[in-house]
Amino acid sequence: MERRRNDALVQWMSEFKMTTREFVDALNDFIRELTGRQGLITERTVHKWRSGETRWPQSVQRTALQAVTGRAPTELGFVVPDRRTARSKEAPSVHRRRFLATTAGGALAAATPAGAARSRVGMSDVQRLTAKLSAVVASDDRHGGTETVETRAGQLARQTLALQQRGTATSRVRSHLYSLAAAFTSSAMWAAIDGHRLTAAQQHMQQAVTLAGLSADPAIQFRVWGHAGALYRHLGRYTDALAADDAARSTSIFRRDPLYASLAHARTAVHHGDLRDHDAVRRSLRNAQDALTRADPDAPRPPWMRFYDQAELELLALIAHSALGGWAESEAHAHHNLALLRPDLLRNRSLTLAHLARAQLEQGELEVAVDSAGRIPRDAWRGRTGGLVRVFTARLVDLAPDEPMTRAWADHAREKGTHT
Repeated sequence: MERRRNDALVQWMSEFKMTTREFVDALNDFIRELTGRQGLITERTVHKWRSGETRWPQSVQRTALQAVTGRAPTELGFVVPDRRTARSKEAPSVHRRRFLATTAGGALAAATPAGAARSRVGMSDVQRLTAKLSAVVASDDRHGGTETVETRAGQLARQTLALQQRGTATSRVRSHLYSLAAAFTSSAMWAAIDGHRLTAAQQHMQQAVTLAGLSADPAIQFRVWGHAGALYRHLGRYTDALAADDAARSTSIFRRDPLYASLAHARTAVHHGDLRDHDAVRRSLRNAQDALTRADPDAPRPPWMRFYDQAELELLALIAHSALGGWAESEAHAHHNLALLRPDLLRNRSLTLAHLARAQLEQGELEVAVDSAGRIPRDAWRGRTGGLVRVFTARLVDLAPDEPMTRAWADHAREKGTHT
């Protein structure tokens, strides 16, 4: 049969910006979680798939491909072989090997091996997946809502659910696994929100809400509703955002841990700002500050709560006052945020600079505003930050169309371009 490059697989890897090494690692990780043994896929294996040399992967590889990509093998450009033609050309020993491989692979794919073949899932698996969640959160903190972060989080959610279905576990471990699957899905949702891929974010939200409910974990339920509120805000559904805030505040973790309470109040302030409710904004921010003062910063919490501190409260206060048009207060909160912000939170630094530039511009400080905008790194001009830069540029042109600085910035912005 004539070899033909697998354009569908090549396109998928390009679309989701996944290197061959990352793809291999994701597939082998899934196989290990499925079988208890590390997968044997190599970069050479993927090269053969992409080149068309291998047109139909092994059964367990097909299972891993579907779990990692979310697509059936045929949707990835693989071709089901004509078994009748293939069998007529094979020796009996090849038939026997194929039968054994197919039987074993089919059992793995169906995830219904009998007796001892069914693996035991324990807290060591939970700890390993928690470490992967920490890596996803750290990547999001650095790079923001890239498709790579979204894709990786979605892959890990599917792997966690596959482990849930294919292994025996105590109810405690199962609850942890559902919580982790919800956390990965919520991270995918947040990355999609941050990158302004709102249709994808809504799809992630539906799954995250279900998984959080199955977990019976109030912390992840809090997180999912918090992200849902952010999604509704970006969709312009401000009353729905407040309803999501109410759902987050109804969780027991809100009542038990002041840090969660502070975050919920701060997010509510943002949504009241969208509705131009000045009194509610100030009341919510006071509540957020009071709760943060009472919180124990060293209490054990999941990795996705590490971002929240005084600097993040300053950023949320900045966004709330910007929605109200309180530009002087917004600028003050921006400076406080930049002074307190952890150096690893690169995405948030770019967001703050974009908000700061707008606040300064609206107060007539053109030169310092352009300087602030110019401090945003080139690779951060995407998603939410890219949208804020575009709004800043449009307002600069509106407010000072004839200023040389405006023309220079517009040329600079065109040269840099923005990511959507």
